Amino acid sequence: MSAALGRRYPGIVVRDVRIDYVEHGTNSAARVALSFAGGPGPSSVFVKGPGRPSHRMALLVLGALWTEALLADAGVTFPLHHPVFYGGGVDRSRAACVVVAEDVAASGGQPHDGLAPLSLDAVRSGLQGLAALHAAHWDRPLPASLAHLCVWRLGPVWGTVSTASLARGLRRAEEVAGEPLSLPRGIGARMLSGQFRRSAAIAATRPRTVLHGDPHPGNTYATASRQTGFFDWQLARVGHWSHDVGYFLVGSLDVEVRRRHERELLATYLEALAMAGVGAPSFARAWDRYRGTPAFGLATWLHTLSFGTLQRDEVCAAAIRRFATAYDDLGTARADVATG
Repeated sequence: MSAALGRRYPGIVVRDVRIDYVEHGTNSAARVALSFAGGPGPSSVFVKGPGRPSHRMALLVLGALWTEALLADAGVTFPLHHPVFYGGGVDRSRAACVVVAEDVAASGGQPHDGLAPLSLDAVRSGLQGLAALHAAHWDRPLPASLAHLCVWRLGPVWGTVSTASLARGLRRAEEVAGEPLSLPRGIGARMLSGQFRRSAAIAATRPRTVLHGDPHPGNTYATASRQTGFFDWQLARVGHWSHDVGYFLVGSLDVEVRRRHERELLATYLEALAMAGVGAPSFARAWDRYRGTPAFGLATWLHTLSFGTLQRDEVCAAAIRRFATAYDDLGTARADVATG
């Protein structure tokens, strides 16, 4: 721990560590309280370690196992609210990694629980933060500290795997939470699998920028100043801005709030890009891209439900309802993810 904190706090000597709690999700995570024999430092830190073997294999297949640990090891700072990275380590021989980061709760932040929708103000703040992140790297070469970030890509093996997983997810959706989830009429595993892969291909198109990659409500928090911050950067990617924007906006808002405010919020994001000096797309073009994004979110959360242990069933169900409703509302099957 002294080594992890030493770059930001030179001369620090950690005397004692105490694990306050451990949670087991996609990864294992712990809040660790600290005391010091030399130098000032944070009273606690947040530590992510390897999850169960099946979770590690899933992240390895996605090319996401090492991503956040390498960002933490480089001490990357992004131009939006996120936990400070203190240190990270990778052990490729054991398919394991560790991240030591700021404990946002100790800094006055409040993590969101992933189940309840975010407020309109929280989503607006988050979109402004994502615009700042995207603008900073818009169609530019990446610095060395970000050179390991991959372009969105799903290999050919995903065809069969994705279809089988979605079929199981659709079956589970009929029983989760004690009642069937309302899914788009006529949707099937093969059709949605094609749209999922098409969405990933679109996410790899230009203009490319740095993406958070997985900005669902459970990966966000309210800062002490009530701004929206983002943690869990293991699915950070290089790709098209619409992936982050659609996934965050649709997945974070109550359905009725989204219906009333999604055009205004998309315009807010585009205005923030323009103010940062980026040649933002027209609203009409941006809207077309946004309309296609619910297919990826719907498939992602059906995959998660199918896997069974990555997220709680009720969190999956809430996300599936939001994306499924948006899929119908926005005519996603007729947008540019449609596979014919």
